[in-house]
Amino acid sequence: MSKISKLIGTLVSTTVLFGAVSVSSAETLRWARAGDSLTLDPHSQNEGPTHALAQQIYEPLISPDMEAKPIPALATEWAVKEGNPNVWVFKLREGVKFHGGEDLTAEDVVFSFERAKLESSDMKELIVTIKSVTAVDDFTVEIETDGPNPILPNNLTNLFIMDKGWAEANNVTKPAEFDDGEETYAVRNANGTGAFMLESREPDVKTVLKANPNYWGKGQFPLEVTEIVYTPIQNAATRVAALLSGEVDLIQDVPVQDLGRVQAADGLIVNNAPQNRTIFFGINSGDTDLKNDNVEGKNPFADLKVRQAMSLALDRDAIKQVVMRGQSAPTGVIIPPFVNGWTEALDAYPKADIDAAKKLMDEAGYGGGFEITMNCPNDRYVNDEAICQAAAGMFGKIGIKTNLVAQTKANHFPLISQKETDLYLLGWGVPTFDSEYVFNFLVHSTTDDRGSWNGSRFNNADIDAKIQSLGSEVDLDKRNATIAEIWKVVQDEQIYLPIHNQVLNWGMKSNIDFPVQPEDQPHFKFLKFN
Repeated sequence: MSKISKLIGTLVSTTVLFGAVSVSSAETLRWARAGDSLTLDPHSQNEGPTHALAQQIYEPLISPDMEAKPIPALATEWAVKEGNPNVWVFKLREGVKFHGGEDLTAEDVVFSFERAKLESSDMKELIVTIKSVTAVDDFTVEIETDGPNPILPNNLTNLFIMDKGWAEANNVTKPAEFDDGEETYAVRNANGTGAFMLESREPDVKTVLKANPNYWGKGQFPLEVTEIVYTPIQNAATRVAALLSGEVDLIQDVPVQDLGRVQAADGLIVNNAPQNRTIFFGINSGDTDLKNDNVEGKNPFADLKVRQAMSLALDRDAIKQVVMRGQSAPTGVIIPPFVNGWTEALDAYPKADIDAAKKLMDEAGYGGGFEITMNCPNDRYVNDEAICQAAAGMFGKIGIKTNLVAQTKANHFPLISQKETDLYLLGWGVPTFDSEYVFNFLVHSTTDDRGSWNGSRFNNADIDAKIQSLGSEVDLDKRNATIAEIWKVVQDEQIYLPIHNQVLNWGMKSNIDFPVQPEDQPHFKFLKFN
């Protein structure tokens, strides 16, 4: 087997057979989680809960299933073009209609990819290697990349396809500028091909979806849910109370302190699984001076010894036991074990050592400590604000006084992307299951098409070149060696402070048959009722 075939076989599944599915019942599903989708614009934000809602309405060419494995969606098959390794050929599913009745054609795919590459798109890093997208005929698309890209299909599972005519008619040919608060028709309205159609949308209050009567997947998926009522409930106690009282049927984020109550309640169950997501602190080590500290004229985070001291002060085991009630996996690297490039050596993390950390602070010239603002979300990750509160106390032990600012993710994320934070909490999932995804967003220096979430301001031209090489390297051994080289620099430079990999706990009524999806992406077309 050739190296390229081996890599394609390892990372991409191109054929799936679905058995016949019988529909035993059909009813409303009342779904809740801590935070709402940020926008309905499918290319505006690359964010988990945003994709979770979008996956019900819109569809990509290739979709993740409930095991996060790639399966055919709007494309039925795909392969590298014979005689030209720079081109992937996708055959589209025929007879698919958008919710508005429009036919899906290759023209819509070309438009969607071009839209997703625009500056205001938060999805552009996923397709940065794409040189051109061409409609060969109504149901064939060719995607040419800058050199062979054997993992391109892995990058497409959250790249949603829009109807070109609908976008033009509603003046939404460009993704909305989320950080600027831009309101466009696509922010609150949608026209996809998915199993569910948008009925109504009240951001941060309620979104109602109805089953798509013309969905192409009938007979291939259970499709037992006829209506979805999605309600974001930020307060943990209120969210659990809604599940216990029967007001909602399923919540994605059972608070760790309430797992016992939910598990013991009649008629409820908790399903759990490790998540493909790492929680970590970002540190602005790149700027010459910080905006949010009390040190004038220099950046204490620019000193490696300070970053190393912070890692030693961070007691990951205590966070696991006290804050997470055992529901986390402490780690020393910002990728979970699911991801290509992960190793046990990278995963190893230092045990907390305050004395050693203080010594490093002294050597760096900050024995007296300093003050810094810590930015955290309070409605995105499991116990996110509590993690920050615990870490603030730990950093305080080595003289770093943090002024905690915890707020909704809608306000938190723009601060990171606009490079206004110096110390911040972030979580990162890897839908491609490959390290290149992490590098493109978090390690590459900020350019027009990469590094959009690199709040560390890390900038290394040699590393940039190595990251860019991954998109066209077909020799698996050489590619993995480059990945290892990049991780060594990331770890040696202590660019980020990894905390842990999340564990997912979904609470639901016991008559629901629905496994936890590793990316925290519930695809409700798979849900069954017992």
